[in-house]
Amino acid sequence: MTDRDDVPIDLASMRKHYRAEGLSETELAASPVEQFARWFKQAATDGGLFEPNAMIVSTADAEGRTSARTVLLKHFDEQGFVFYTNYDSRKARDLAENPYVSLLFPWHPMARQVIVSGVARRTGRDETAAYFRTRPHGSQLGAWASAQSSVISTRADIDAAYAELAARYPEGEQVPVPPHWGGFRVAPQTVEFWQGRENRLHDRLRYVERPDGSWRVERLSP
Repeated sequence: MTDRDDVPIDLASMRKHYRAEGLSETELAASPVEQFARWFKQAATDGGLFEPNAMIVSTADAEGRTSARTVLLKHFDEQGFVFYTNYDSRKARDLAENPYVSLLFPWHPMARQVIVSGVARRTGRDETAAYFRTRPHGSQLGAWASAQSSVISTRADIDAAYAELAARYPEGEQVPVPPHWGGFRVAPQTVEFWQGRENRLHDRLRYVERPDGSWRVERLSP
């Protein structure tokens, strides 16, 4: 261990001073999905982000115990935001008990965040199968090999399961869609667009769904 390793990190002094341009109500699109599409395009092309479609999915079970994890967004449209998972995973079990979910897109290099709150429902099997066919062969096998969120003894267990599947379904042979695997579509009820500003006086504009399906926009104090 070097002397440098002995120096404690001063968390209280760690800060960035945001100088990005602001976000005004007059600039917003008519719907949150259209506004998300604008920001996502910038994040994907100019944001310098490793995986701009990475989002933190937060769920809670029937007792209100929360959990969070990073998942990749695979589709979005006016009906909602779609991701895929094992239906026996912790997130899927939570959503079966409590369908309310939060999605957070942490686009830190751009001093931006998007926070979606809504209700998750399973996608249809046809939609799931269509997406599954687009996955790399190895990822298709991985969906079968991993009993996601379950306890395993060693890494060797999952490697052996994958090897067995690879022998059964070699490259070029169609892998069946696992019955325990599929998508969730999050229908948004609120979508907040957060833009970092100087002196921690950030811009926060939130779309809120009205009963008739239209949207109103409200500004939140930073």
